[in-house]
Amino acid sequence: MTILSPSPETLLDRQCEQRSELGYLETMLESSARRVVIFHRGKALMSGGALGYFDPATLPAVPPAGTISVYLAKTLEGHGLPSGTDVLLQVLPYDAGDLAWVPADAEFSGYRDVASSLSAGDVEIFIEAQAVANWHATHTFCPRCGTLTESLSSGWMRRCPKDGSEHFPRTDPAVIVAIVGPDDKILLANNFAWPENKYSTVAGFVEAGESGERAAVREIAEEVGVVLESLSYVDSQAWPFPRSLMLGYMGYTSSSVSTPDRVEVRATRWFSREELQAEVLSGRASIPGRLSIARELVERWYGGRIVEADDSDAAELIASGATA
Repeated sequence: MTILSPSPETLLDRQCEQRSELGYLETMLESSARRVVIFHRGKALMSGGALGYFDPATLPAVPPAGTISVYLAKTLEGHGLPSGTDVLLQVLPYDAGDLAWVPADAEFSGYRDVASSLSAGDVEIFIEAQAVANWHATHTFCPRCGTLTESLSSGWMRRCPKDGSEHFPRTDPAVIVAIVGPDDKILLANNFAWPENKYSTVAGFVEAGESGERAAVREIAEEVGVVLESLSYVDSQAWPFPRSLMLGYMGYTSSSVSTPDRVEVRATRWFSREELQAEVLSGRASIPGRLSIARELVERWYGGRIVEADDSDAAELIASGATA
């Protein structure tokens, strides 16, 4: 079975050219047809178990002082909202005060907590909103002179009123690699920050002046002591914690020996396909969730979907002895 990469077709039109026009955001803020996504302290306001797209008529006419508005996108066919809906973000200040206006069935949730239940359209909006909200929260002052910056270009640029410098959201490239050995087993790592039974692919940041491929070879050698002999690029994923773009690779080695660095990586383990499925199904091992690029890389090697204990078809596999 072949695992296809996610479709490169987006469900959003970010209106990159239009949003930089003077007055564009103000026009959007006057539209009663717009829908608003709300962030507070790094979390999004959910409604009915999905990302909340709120009618501005149901929100305070004047948002809390210090709220930042950002134009996110116009929805395209297949998003879930009617095609052509303008979606804006409101980032509430940390000390937003009384939020009594929040609907009773709504609550603020982090992406990791709700990702598995989100639609593809909600995922795309949530990640974009998270990334730009994080950027605004950490770039309120000019890095040159320390002056408080102002938000412009519909929330996609901050300018220093003192020296005129312009600052834009940045993305940090990182590599993530599924390591395949000479016997076609996959090498997964356990990080000190995780439970001891959680395993995943190996990842690390690309350094200044370094290509993705060289970073992948370096990171694998540093963290698990494996020399990669070839790489195959698979896919990428935006990961706004804090502002990463994950570049996914399959890496191949003729060595079956690995040495965890014992700084970040606690342990490593080689799995055959049968071993990994049995360990995951029994709960003896856990792997990343299905919306992550790490899971995509693992399942690309596996050749299909890895069944977990709470999946609908788990009972049939367990009955067949797959957990032995």
